[in-house]
Amino acid sequence: MDFYTIVLRRTNEYWVALCLENGLVGQEETKEGAIEKLKEAIDSFEFLRRIEKDIYNAPVAIKELHEFLTVEDVKPLSEQFELRAIYA
Repeated sequence: MDFYTIVLRRTNEYWVALCLENGLVGQEETKEGAIEKLKEAIDSFEFLRRIEKDIYNAPVAIKELHEFLTVEDVKPLSEQFELRAIYA
């Protein structure tokens, strides 16, 4: 695959990057760091997929995306979300 679609979410202290094509995540203190961690995870996953033919791979389900984006607190937070395409 040439590119992957990711959603970035800011939590209390960290940024979390979720890949919509395979459900992998990366977490760091900065957006760029989270994206780099996710790229590393994607590279490792794709390497293993070439070796092992029985590795499960599926896009993130809408329910899982909703859970990822749901804010746990009752009061509204100034959370930040971002949608990007990355090339890995």
